[in-house]
Amino acid sequence: MVNVLERPPVREVTESRAAGRRGPARLTMPTLLILTAIVTVVPFAAMVLVAFAPPSGKTFPGALNPANFTMENFRNVLSSSDIPRWTVNSLLYSLVSVVCVLLFASMAGYAFAKKRFPGREIMFWAFLATLMVPFQATLIPSYILVSKLDWVDSYWGLIVPTLANSQAVFLMRQFILQLPDELFEAAEIDGASEWRIFTTIVVPLIRPVLATLGIFVFLWHWNDFLWPLVIGQSGEMQTLTVGLATLQTQSVPINQVMAGATITVVPSLLVFGLLQRYLTDSIAMSGLKA
Repeated sequence: MVNVLERPPVREVTESRAAGRRGPARLTMPTLLILTAIVTVVPFAAMVLVAFAPPSGKTFPGALNPANFTMENFRNVLSSSDIPRWTVNSLLYSLVSVVCVLLFASMAGYAFAKKRFPGREIMFWAFLATLMVPFQATLIPSYILVSKLDWVDSYWGLIVPTLANSQAVFLMRQFILQLPDELFEAAEIDGASEWRIFTTIVVPLIRPVLATLGIFVFLWHWNDFLWPLVIGQSGEMQTLTVGLATLQTQSVPINQVMAGATITVVPSLLVFGLLQRYLTDSIAMSGLKA
């Protein structure tokens, strides 16, 4: 008898080697996602636990016992600080900025995407050039300009310099470019004005992108620290982020500081929860266009 060495098919060998190479990758990705989730959630959970912990010298392990949770830290920080005033300033700063940025960015994006006018490309590239300039580089010139206008320590100085957002304009232009030109040509043939075309055709079609951009703009302004710190020189004009930073310099207990920080998270969660559907819709629409 002749011994015949049987070899496995080439296809099986190739598939087994590919599976061996994919094995570490399959294990690595979930591990990275789990580690990222831990790094993200643990600080937030610690903040909430300390905020509800008893206002005593020992934060742990009492903070881990739900039976010891109390609202006293929230009552103390609300009564001993200007958090209500700071919250109003932050809401006004964020909401007005969201409305104005969405309006200006959508109108500018529509003009750059669908209209022909002299200097359009130069103006658009000038907008893009501002993306490469960090805000810290324009902080002093912006402050000097606001000071010349006598807007320091006022809502005008806080809000107006942040309304021109080149990132928002770029996002709107890129999305509106995907809309078919036939829609606008048909509207022009019917005698529709530019404002009617914008409000009845453009705005309904870009609603998911408006919601997505609104979420990001709100979070940018709600969490903004540097510009409100420079402009809000009095306690009445401080935003919530700046006010909480001042609490740390006034020997306020850490439980109350964490309670104030927990309060700042609530509006962000509400905005994201209400507009989450539009966020997923915009991602789906961008995927279909791609």
